[in-house]
Amino acid sequence: MINLSCPIPLQQYPHILMAHGGGGRLMQQLIQMFLTAFGTADSIGHDAAILGLKSNKIAFTTDSYVVKPLFFPGGDIGSLAVNGTVNDLAMAGARPLYLSVGFILEEGLSIETLWQVALSIQQAAKIANVKIVTGDTKVVDRGKGDGIFINTTGIGVIEHSQIIAPQSVQPGDLILLNGDLARHGIAIMAVREELEFETTIESDSAALAEEVLELIAANIEIHCLRDLTRGGLASVLNEIAVAAKVGIEIDESLIPVREDVQGACEILGFDPLYVANEGRFVAFIPQKHGDRALEIMRSHPSSHATIIGKVVADQNWLVTLQSVIGSKRIVDLLSGEQLPRIC
Repeated sequence: MINLSCPIPLQQYPHILMAHGGGGRLMQQLIQMFLTAFGTADSIGHDAAILGLKSNKIAFTTDSYVVKPLFFPGGDIGSLAVNGTVNDLAMAGARPLYLSVGFILEEGLSIETLWQVALSIQQAAKIANVKIVTGDTKVVDRGKGDGIFINTTGIGVIEHSQIIAPQSVQPGDLILLNGDLARHGIAIMAVREELEFETTIESDSAALAEEVLELIAANIEIHCLRDLTRGGLASVLNEIAVAAKVGIEIDESLIPVREDVQGACEILGFDPLYVANEGRFVAFIPQKHGDRALEIMRSHPSSHATIIGKVVADQNWLVTLQSVIGSKRIVDLLSGEQLPRIC
């Protein structure tokens, strides 16, 4: 049971000091706070975690999170850091097992804010069924860190013989999408710019591993998986088309975008195809497995999974979209950053 009160004496140290990164008593108190939030591990007190892996094939990934603001509707930097790395492992077809968490903290950060982020990490790790086994903390000067930056590294095991990668994609594959687009990017943008809409748009941030593992357990043949983070659906499809040397055709009428999100995109001048998501992925699956895969994906609570298009033979490796008004257009890569600091 996690103690919901912060173990660092707030009366004495309500904010991060440079000394919290100095290797002395305050740093030990900070480490104790994280251990309280994240639980214990065999490697405590050692320089490295000692892990047992019942597989000779592992997936290993790392990512850093610099989202602004730290807290947003539907999530925060802590849960985002866990979900993002868990999802990267899941997209390789791996079962996520272990995470490291590295903090870069800015002098002056509220200890209470840090504690709330730590609790969010603990909860997200519990939901994703991963253990946090090691970590690191550094403190930077006031004005040099924007509160908190987090790096998470993850290890997972691959328990099957499928090769889930862009190079496995073939003409004829169906493209399945697990839910509506663009909520994460618009949720961040609305808070950052203090925009008010009729409804609160919440991020779709979520762990995807269980959904993917269920597809694999059902013997669904999966050629490729990819989560739709920075650059959104459009960027991912372009990357896969080039890597697999194929064309991709999608249908705008089949791509779910909530009405309020669509309205926000129109106000802000964004195309939802390019807006980031943190709980959405596409699966490239042979046609014979499409219906069963869709059934599994739709069994998850927040999923509105649908087939949005197919892979075709195309020597130009283009992504094309059939619009709702009947025209066809090329969906190209963005030339710049649409929404910075969203993950």
